[in-house]
Amino acid sequence: MDRLQSLLQRFSVSASLFHSGPLCGLTDFAPNGHGQLHLVRRGPMEVRHAGEVVQVTQPSLLFYPRPLAHRFITDADIGADMACANLSFGANDGNPIALALPSFVLLPLDQLQGAEPALELLFDEAFTQRCGRQGVVDRLFEVVLILVLRHLLDSGRLEHGPLAGLGHPQLAKALTAIHDSPAKQWTLESLCEVAGMSRSRFAEVFAQVVGVPPASYLANFRITLAKDALLQGTGLDRIAQQVGYSSAAALSRAFSGVCGQSPRDWKQSTSRA
Repeated sequence: MDRLQSLLQRFSVSASLFHSGPLCGLTDFAPNGHGQLHLVRRGPMEVRHAGEVVQVTQPSLLFYPRPLAHRFITDADIGADMACANLSFGANDGNPIALALPSFVLLPLDQLQGAEPALELLFDEAFTQRCGRQGVVDRLFEVVLILVLRHLLDSGRLEHGPLAGLGHPQLAKALTAIHDSPAKQWTLESLCEVAGMSRSRFAEVFAQVVGVPPASYLANFRITLAKDALLQGTGLDRIAQQVGYSSAAALSRAFSGVCGQSPRDWKQSTSRA
């Protein structure tokens, strides 16, 4: 059972390098519609965001899954050597990966198991000028990001949300089943059977860890998939089949219940944004 694969297949995650080299003095990062991943290779640094001050004293990664203004303060003369990338989590704002993560993650690089070869190559490519450098570094950032997600699942650092559920040995079975087969006619009974838990215990623990009841999670997940399909130009009848609704009309009713507007109105408003 691969807890991450079905999410990564259904929701794109991409990175784009925008800075490599030293940052000296004060550097502000304004929200730009993307998450960001900063890799600190050398140099102490003070980080400020949302009223919080964090001291970085060793090679580390700083992960902002969603747009958030932040400031780095480094020595004005020697600075800090860094590689920085913008992150995109799919085309719509309901990507469950981005929404399930905390607003900021700080992790020493030596705690990211298995990342040393990728980080070594990433820094080597980022700090030199070679043919195809951008493409290589972007893909390596994506590898590092997946390793970060794996670390967060395995370490138990996430206490609430869908990724915390994927870190729970029994809930992970039910969540992975939903992610793998969203069109299946899941019931509370069939999900608790997959999880190997009693009906009452499953419902209680699911809501406690994931943050919503199983039926609400399933509905929201299906609508998130529907949003992506709408943006790709797929018709409502086809989307309904893909995400588990009996008809386009049934999908429209469920969509309106979750989003407060019809699929057509949502797509038009998203296209204008």
